[in-house]
Amino acid sequence: MNSFRIFSVFSKGLLAAALLAWAWSVPAATADDLPTTPKAESLMAKIRPKLQQDLQAKGFTVGQPIFVRIFKIPGTLEVWMNKGRGYQLFKTYNICTYSGFPGPKLNEGDWQAPEGFYNVAAEQLNPNSGYHLAFDVGYPNEFDVAKHRTGGLIMVHGNCKSVGCFAMTNGRIEEIYFLAHEALAQGQEQFSVHIFPFPLTQRNLRKFSASPWISFWKSLEPGYAAFEQLKQVPEIAVHNGEYVVASRGPKLAMRHSLFGQD
Repeated sequence: MNSFRIFSVFSKGLLAAALLAWAWSVPAATADDLPTTPKAESLMAKIRPKLQQDLQAKGFTVGQPIFVRIFKIPGTLEVWMNKGRGYQLFKTYNICTYSGFPGPKLNEGDWQAPEGFYNVAAEQLNPNSGYHLAFDVGYPNEFDVAKHRTGGLIMVHGNCKSVGCFAMTNGRIEEIYFLAHEALAQGQEQFSVHIFPFPLTQRNLRKFSASPWISFWKSLEPGYAAFEQLKQVPEIAVHNGEYVVASRGPKLAMRHSLFGQD
């Protein structure tokens, strides 16, 4: 059964207004607010010239807002960037390794990487990581806490070794970390990280319909579809322990009327 609860139009309006008010109340980070080390500064200085060229070749500039999507299958991390007309894909990075299998993280020490909707603020960057460079994805979030899921310190990091995290090669995490650092330094309050077992198309959901996690994956589908449709990062909230999507735009509101699915 779809875990999204039915809201009135009035309730949806209140939810969207509350989320907007919260976002306005959070001060943006500045470059001086971001954690750093001489090592991280050196690595970012080294990667900057080439990455600037790659960005310019695709019409992007350093410091534009970013959005990250992770798919356990096929094992990729996407970095999207916002030019002001919605997000466009900058680059897809292969994940070197991650822990566990498709499905959410449940407990501390289960060696399982999480799935769901997370956010990364300046203080979650770790320039002094023992795994080259890293950022904490924000597990457990409010949804995870409501489900009594335990554990923490789930990172995207380098060194290609994982005990619950998403491990990249050092070269790949240098690029991803640089893009995150510069976006936060230039005023993005936080960036979203959406973690899925695979692209949540209807075809894939049918393909994996026998999984014990199919109901959970269907509960993630409206958030996945919201971005796919408008290329705007949807506002995701938690109500009564379940994810809800604060729709953006009339098309999205129609598609997910009353927070239902197709």
